[in-house]
Amino acid sequence: MTMAMPLAPRGAAVATIVALLEARTGQQLDAGRTWRIDSALQPMLRERGLATIDELVARISANSERGLGDAVVDALLNQETSFFRDAGVLDLVAEAVSDMMRETPGRKVRLWSAACSTGQEPLSLAMLFHERHLASGQTIPEIRATDISARALRRARDGRYTQFEVQRGLPVRRLVTWFDQRGDLWEAKAELRYRVLYSQQNLIADPPLAGRFDIVLCRNLLMYLSPPMRRRVLDRIACVLRPGGLLVLGAGETVIGHSDALVPSERYRGLYRPALR
Repeated sequence: MTMAMPLAPRGAAVATIVALLEARTGQQLDAGRTWRIDSALQPMLRERGLATIDELVARISANSERGLGDAVVDALLNQETSFFRDAGVLDLVAEAVSDMMRETPGRKVRLWSAACSTGQEPLSLAMLFHERHLASGQTIPEIRATDISARALRRARDGRYTQFEVQRGLPVRRLVTWFDQRGDLWEAKAELRYRVLYSQQNLIADPPLAGRFDIVLCRNLLMYLSPPMRRRVLDRIACVLRPGGLLVLGAGETVIGHSDALVPSERYRGLYRPALR
């Protein structure tokens, strides 16, 4: 006897899931990407013995399981990332940090990796800065990292990655220098993990991180947000950037047409600075 597969999500159930994702994260899931609902939520259906997305939505609506809505949203978040993703951009960030330290000796530079996913971006930065510290003696910047996903942050704090994950962008030299093999996983050394302070944050709903930052990286998030949410996120970031600070976006993302609080940097091509008031 052949087991029937769960029905593909459609209709009212899809609309409810899409609305839930946007309400809690600001992220939009257009009609061409609703296939992700079915693939992302299949494990959750199996765990709960549910046959269809409609049954899952009914359980969310009945509020019969605490945290179920949050779990659904977490499963739908795109956590695509890799070590040294767009390495040239990270090199430019490291160059800007060196310039800031050289031009203002003794300055404590602060960075914020927003929407950091499972931690590959902030750990890549920590490796770069430590290597530059050994070469030049410059102080290692403070690195804060945030993400909306509690699940992703648990992995980021643990600093454990599969062979596939470390092979994506991590040269062998850096792998053996900064990671120890633990069975089938690679674990970032404590001195690297401790360079990054992680916390959970919803960029559209929670207050910005305390203090001011010299550089904020918010890469490959704006593309999923509606125009009003893009403006909200960009304006919030602008508020925590120090004068002369820089915003780093993903390839294809821009502040132009989305915020008046930030403008292209004349000094660092592809980066953005606070607009002069």
